[in-house]
Amino acid sequence: MSRHRDARTESALARRLDALNEARELGEGRLDDAALQQAYGVLERATSRRSLSADHTVVGFFGATGSGKSSLFNAVAATDAARMAVRRPTTSEPLAMVWQPDGSAPLLDWLEVAERREGGPVPCLRDDGGGLVLLDLPDFDSVQRANRETAERLAGQVDVLVWVVDPQKYADAAIHNEFIRPFSAHAAVTLVVLNQVDRLAASEVKPVLESLSSILDRDGLGKVSVLAVSAVTGDGVDELRRRVAAVVKAKAAQSARLAADVAVAAGHLGAAAGTGRAAGIHQQDRKALAAGLADAVHVETVVSAVRTSYRLEAVKRTGWPVTRWMARFRKDPLRRLGLRREGASEVNRTSLPPADAAGQARLDSALRDFADAASDGAAGPWRASIRAAARSNREALPDALDQAVASADLKANARAWWWPVFSLIQWLALLVAVGGLVWLGVLAALGYFQLPVPQAPRVEGWPLPTLMVAAGVVVGLFLAVTSRFLAAAGARGRAAAARRRLREGVAGAAESLVLEPTEAELARYRRFQEALDAAR
Repeated sequence: MSRHRDARTESALARRLDALNEARELGEGRLDDAALQQAYGVLERATSRRSLSADHTVVGFFGATGSGKSSLFNAVAATDAARMAVRRPTTSEPLAMVWQPDGSAPLLDWLEVAERREGGPVPCLRDDGGGLVLLDLPDFDSVQRANRETAERLAGQVDVLVWVVDPQKYADAAIHNEFIRPFSAHAAVTLVVLNQVDRLAASEVKPVLESLSSILDRDGLGKVSVLAVSAVTGDGVDELRRRVAAVVKAKAAQSARLAADVAVAAGHLGAAAGTGRAAGIHQQDRKALAAGLADAVHVETVVSAVRTSYRLEAVKRTGWPVTRWMARFRKDPLRRLGLRREGASEVNRTSLPPADAAGQARLDSALRDFADAASDGAAGPWRASIRAAARSNREALPDALDQAVASADLKANARAWWWPVFSLIQWLALLVAVGGLVWLGVLAALGYFQLPVPQAPRVEGWPLPTLMVAAGVVVGLFLAVTSRFLAAAGARGRAAAARRRLREGVAGAAESLVLEPTEAELARYRRFQEALDAAR
């Protein structure tokens, strides 16, 4: 059963490590380097520790100068090795006592502990639960910088932390704030020992223990029990040995230590990232962005040109033939903007004027409003990265929008079905009017030369040639006026269709250059949050 439990624990730890690594990678370039580097350090240490002996539990004795740490180490290990390893009143190099040394050398090499001793039989310390490495370490408040660095480094590597304090300095704020409190998340692998209780009166021991427990509670270690021991008299030493033996037998310290490291690193990443959830991109944001970009790229100018071009083309094709030629002197606005295709030719650029300061401001405003809406609710670093993603293609956007306008099918060369019908009738009416004029002209010429003038047919008393002229002119003018009304209605429809196609093109450019990068960053943020939650 224990083997299955260990396998489940390792599997859970592996998932949390993977989640922390994913969160770290996703946070690259977004979060503070210190938090990312700490997470990387935890992952590196976890990889190294898990590749080394899993049969050995590393227990480190940490304490301030004068706490009797080395004396307690000797008492627990039933040896005087710690005194043999020093030449000064304080420990300057770490010392390891190893039980079951087979396989421990790579682990001690990784810990950079050169001084090693093999431990002998010790009552209460070992119950054949596995290998044990006890470390006597330099004082963490040593005046020697190298000693402090060694203690701090090994505090981040050992499996179990044993904090040794004494009755004189147990409440020292520097000890708690600088050394013990930063490991508040490691309560599961922490033992706190009040050494030198032999220096206290029997009535003083309990109040000091209660005071120390209260301080530890403020440090975040309220669930850690405090052992009262005396390395001199041996009081409490057997109990400390049993506690260490129980940890070794459980074989869970390594995973618990690494899990606590992961939780701390994830907490720091979370603090660097801040709290909150990004609002994301909603349909109204898409529409507002497309409308803002359309305004910046002069879509309405193009729509107006489509409307005018349609009406001009309608006049050219359906106006009164006598006057329609004058429309040819009016330049087609679509041609002026470079948006009228000839045959199968493709238009890649328009002749729209480049965006002036006001146009650039409208474009920037549209991007800013969109970025603000999408990043709303996100914390500082990720809010900034989402906003940056929305503007990542800002320089390429004007050209892409111009191409979107240029490539939109404005149906500039499409003809209305009624144009040829009206044109045919117009020409027939003109032909009738001209025929009547010619007829009247012939009659007038015959009269002028005093030749016999035949009687023109009459309809209801009106000469037929006169009726032909009148009918041709009236029909032509009527059709010309009617075509203008029809052209106005058709122009509105053509303009509405052009507006729709132009906005679709603008929306397509916005999709690839603004929406997709923003959505990718939002997805990255969501994956970061999910990975962070999984790592905690």
